[in-house]
Order: sequence, then C-alpha cells, then structure tokens
Amino acid sequence: MSTDTLPDRLSVNPASPFYNESLLERGIGVRFKGVEKTNVEEYCISEGWVRVAVGKTVDRHGNPLTMKLQGPVEVWLKD
Repeated sequence: MSTDTLPDRLSVNPASPFYNESLLERGIGVRFKGVEKTNVEEYCISEGWVRVAVGKTVDRHGNPLTMKLQGPVEVWLKD
C-alpha cells in the first residue's frame, strides 16, 4: 500500500515543509543508532540525521531548542 511508505524526511513542526499531520497522528517510531527515540523533532533517512529536543528549553518563538545528531535512522509506523 502506498499510504504505508514513510517519507524520507518528516518534521513535527507545523511550520515545516516536511510536516505531515495524518502520518504523525498514526504514530511514527524512530530508531537512531539502534535506540528508540521519543523526543525526535525531525528526521532524514537519506542524509542520516535526527533533530532531537534538548530538555524543556524553548527559543524566543516558543519552539523547542534542538540538536542535530548524525547516524543511521530507521522509522516505522506504530499502528
């Protein structure tokens, strides 16, 4: 089914061009370097990176501060 193919890049920020609300509602699992991550803000499979939230810190616009980590990324649908 074509609806089960996950995008190469996905973001949880509605302002991002890589945002997909219907996919996020279904639940996406992200494994980075073999460890499942629950704080991923954005990922890119082909470039091999994830952007994770750094604690509860936010920038002046109210967006979480993030850190970009390089490494192998795996994603799957949780449903």
